[in-house]
Amino acid sequence: MISWKNLTKPILCLTAVVLLVGCGERPPVAATQIGYRGTGMEQVNNPRIQAVKVSMNRAPEAIAPASAEGPRAKDVYQNVKVLGDLSVGEFSRHMVSITQWVAPKDGCNYCHNPANFADDSKYTKVVARRMIEMTQHVNADWKNHVGATGVTCYTCHRGNPVPQEVWFAQSANKYSGGVLGNDAGQNRAAASVAYSSLPYDPFTPYLKGDSAIRVNGKEALAMTGAAANRHSTKQAEFTYGLMVHMSQSLGVNCTYCHNTRSFQSWQESPAQRATAYHGIRMARDLNNAYLEPLTKTFPSNRLGEKGDVAKVNCATCHQGVNKPLYGATMAKAYPELMPAKN
Repeated sequence: MISWKNLTKPILCLTAVVLLVGCGERPPVAATQIGYRGTGMEQVNNPRIQAVKVSMNRAPEAIAPASAEGPRAKDVYQNVKVLGDLSVGEFSRHMVSITQWVAPKDGCNYCHNPANFADDSKYTKVVARRMIEMTQHVNADWKNHVGATGVTCYTCHRGNPVPQEVWFAQSANKYSGGVLGNDAGQNRAAASVAYSSLPYDPFTPYLKGDSAIRVNGKEALAMTGAAANRHSTKQAEFTYGLMVHMSQSLGVNCTYCHNTRSFQSWQESPAQRATAYHGIRMARDLNNAYLEPLTKTFPSNRLGEKGDVAKVNCATCHQGVNKPLYGATMAKAYPELMPAKN
């Protein structure tokens, strides 16, 4: 007769092997030193995970350019409110490209009424028009984040009508109840913060609101009055939550943007920190100026539990790599999405 005691050790060993084999972080891993020796400034990459990321971040080939000659789209088609200055050929090329980027399954009918392409009755058409303007805005006014690479619809959508990485406001009591009571917005495993115990909605304060991200105080906690250190541990936890999200979204660790010798020092930080600074503000701008105003345009089934529209964060574009699509210059092939040359 076999006892449970005799089976315990083999079962534990088998469980450990299964967990190790199923873990993408199992050795070997590659570490690249990016800072001075002894500072711990290294980026760690796993070849198996890297191979998957490469396959998921390939930019599609651009359609061959169309002739700029001929009548303008706005003079031939009805109700063309953006891209109307393109030639008919250029305009058609762009529409075909958007179909491939956003709705390859449904095609033109995803946004258009097939009986009347000029009709604005489909909310998807109204949203798409505004998203084209948003893309132009990113490429023209946020070059301090996207540089000359720029973005297209594909940067976020990757062939999906709704980008896979978006966020909604979380209900304050979503996880409340039971013996724990109100969870105060934290200490629950959530993908948004890599299943840590940090506040699970670091987006509302920073990517919609403009709460202070830097919370290290310069004065002693014991001081009173205007000079007192008003920053709390809870504020720091929200900051950490955002940083964990950024790390996970870009597939990097803290040293990609920070110097471990002095995390708060801008003078000693890698250049990527400034790029990330602008990226946070860009996401906030897009959420407030372009996405939130579209809330009433969307049907209820496309809104979050609090009735808010889907919004962008770092993962929306980056999707696990430090440069979206590994820096592929897709937008260069679509000058209508790029800022006009002066």
